Amino acid sequence: MNATAAPKPVRRRWLRLAVRLALALVVLALIVGWLLHPQRAGPFLLKRIGLALNLEITARSFDYRLRGTPQLVLDEVVARRPGDTPLLRAKRVFVSLPWRTLRTGGDDLTVRRIELDAPVLDLPALQRWLATRPPSGPIQIPKLTDGLRVRDGRIDNDDWRIDGLAIDLPTLHPEHSAQARVRGRYLDAPISIPADLSITVAQPGGLLAGTPTQVTGRGQLTLVETDGWRVPAQVVLSGPLRIGKDSALLQPAKLGIAARHESGDTSTPFRLGLYGPMAFNNALWRFVPVTVVLAGEGAIPSAQARGSLSVGRSLTLHLDGELAAWPQAWPTLPAPLSASKSSLPFALDYKGAPAFSDPASLSLRRDATALALQVRVPEILTWLDTASTGSPLPPLAGKLTTPRIEFDGATLEGVEIEMSDE
Repeated sequence: MNATAAPKPVRRRWLRLAVRLALALVVLALIVGWLLHPQRAGPFLLKRIGLALNLEITARSFDYRLRGTPQLVLDEVVARRPGDTPLLRAKRVFVSLPWRTLRTGGDDLTVRRIELDAPVLDLPALQRWLATRPPSGPIQIPKLTDGLRVRDGRIDNDDWRIDGLAIDLPTLHPEHSAQARVRGRYLDAPISIPADLSITVAQPGGLLAGTPTQVTGRGQLTLVETDGWRVPAQVVLSGPLRIGKDSALLQPAKLGIAARHESGDTSTPFRLGLYGPMAFNNALWRFVPVTVVLAGEGAIPSAQARGSLSVGRSLTLHLDGELAAWPQAWPTLPAPLSASKSSLPFALDYKGAPAFSDPASLSLRRDATALALQVRVPEILTWLDTASTGSPLPPLAGKLTTPRIEFDGATLEGVEIEMSDE
């Protein structure tokens, strides 16, 4: 008998352990081999994520890198609530995140970089999905150490959309100021507003939590662009912003506009300031009440007014104010009105297309003289551009009443003049 031989039960235990270890290694090898084929692992992972979010998430192709900083790349991504239209589509999605985010299971929401190519976000579908989500705590946003980049994006809503959306966000931290450059075109026929803006948010985390947060946006907009004339502008908008479920409120909002009216070879500069609460809901921007200060040149007057302003598919405007003076580019007033230094209170009402192509009602007073008009702004601007070669009378319809007018050496008293734009 060999004294050094191990007892049979011990040998059997070691044998069973070796077999189990071998099986474990085989299973591990199979799992690793499976993971090394992204086209097999990708759909599985997307399905698991989708089940957690009650979404169907698919991608045409799937790739990732685990060395260094983990990276994930998806092509032709579609996310939808079961039975609904897609709430998000994207040609390409790139995500890079550190290992510590993976190790903590998302408790540490640190992401290195996110890139989206040609994303399309359907807001109504997104809202329908959000309505099905269970109540949760405050919304958390990730820390982006190397930023966010969006190219050729689009946001679709029932009433409006944003095309050509591009976003560059260098870094993001919930409690630190964030600066982003945003470009795109807001479309709500007949409105078409191209924009290139720099936006600063004082505390992004507070904004998503529904807390009023200071926001400043500045850059270039084209306020109006129609056949024959356009209004490019430099804008600055600032104020504490609060975002609700389906709305946004900036109160108070300060909007400064340095613009010019361009028609043919004519360019007339002006400055416009608005102050008051600004709300956005149901594709409608509202300044109610609003204080307006206009500083114009040439045919554009200088004035101050108060009233209300709503802009969406149509424009609704009511202002009561005072002209600083009668513009020199307007038709010369007859005596004694031309010699008066009295104020020029006015009231302006408009409801129609945002380009002011529909008639507006304007009432204007100086001393005992009253003028009530129906005007079409594009026609007036065209007349001002061609006044030296065209009709000497502006295209106005209305009524003038005045106790006395001096005209060509004659004095007329108790005057009432009916005007027609025909």
